[in-house]
Amino acid sequence: MFDFRYFSRASVRWLAGAVLAQGAACAFIAMPHAGASDAGYRSGVTDLGPMPPLDGAVTWLNSPPLGANQLRGKVVLVDFWTYSCINCIRTLPYVRAWAQKYHDQGLVVIGVHTPEFDFEKDIANVNKAVARFGITYPVAVDSDRRIWNAFRNNAWPVFYIADARGRLRARLIGEGNYDTAERTIQALLAEAGHGSAGGALAAPQPAGEQAAPDVAHLRSDETYVGYAQASSFAAGKALKHDAAHDYARGDVRVNEWSLTGNWVVGAESARVNRAGGSIVYRFSARDLHLVLGPGSADKPVRIRVTIDGHAPGPDRGSDIDPGGNGVITDTRLYQLVRQSGAVKEHLFEIRFLDAGASAFAFTFG
Repeated sequence: MFDFRYFSRASVRWLAGAVLAQGAACAFIAMPHAGASDAGYRSGVTDLGPMPPLDGAVTWLNSPPLGANQLRGKVVLVDFWTYSCINCIRTLPYVRAWAQKYHDQGLVVIGVHTPEFDFEKDIANVNKAVARFGITYPVAVDSDRRIWNAFRNNAWPVFYIADARGRLRARLIGEGNYDTAERTIQALLAEAGHGSAGGALAAPQPAGEQAAPDVAHLRSDETYVGYAQASSFAAGKALKHDAAHDYARGDVRVNEWSLTGNWVVGAESARVNRAGGSIVYRFSARDLHLVLGPGSADKPVRIRVTIDGHAPGPDRGSDIDPGGNGVITDTRLYQLVRQSGAVKEHLFEIRFLDAGASAFAFTFG
């Protein structure tokens, strides 16, 4: 049993990737809630205790607040997510599909948006994300982590599935085999007398950053840029905390990164102070994403991406053009590379043509 209190989003993805790489059928992990009977869990008659209350959200989107009265007799899927998390983003096509497919049979899907970064506490940012991802089911904005703490949650993304009696019956961690989650939903709906267990499963066709990762070629992992969790900065180089500093590009080995130009590196992010600054990263994965934010007063920032010194062309991500050009308009995850052919190790560079942008974390797929 893993203690997920200390797992980052990267760790959850690594665990799911390790399971998939070994040919296992399921990258979700069903775990008993605190206080559950291990004997009952192993027997298949899983009861993980009562579902905690959904009190404490700073606001609800797409719905008035939901509680025990509104959810009585419903099967409930609670999805803990945060909008810049690539692992969460890749689950959304399935969550949307389940919300639509099983709504009339008695399923209620609730997204609990619990932030990792401070910018994810901004209601306007969350609203934009909900619209961008086409989320129409209820979302509890849990910026104070009150629902997160009530569930004793410890990772993103995590699904909790409760039966029609309000009892938690599954805790499913990470991305992976969505069949497990949907079969659980079907079984609990059948148990409640709504529909029948089994049947065809949802088969969304996600694109862009929502597409499943290429786990077989995934050799790079989540890398934070802010000094509080920064790792893999170029050998022999050091980050200067909370002060403007001129950085010269260092040699980067695979899975290392470096800055050039004048930057202020804060706890959560690094901000480029002058036009022309850049970040380089030597990576090995099909996809490269970077969580970025625009300048002061949300002033757009132009960017240019190169791969091994050249325009990305067909290997561009969904947020840039073939020439590598893009614009940072919102604080969110940007897909900058998707290799179209054989996946190889490359040197990525993003150059900021305007000052003021902030970079938070690299993720891969």
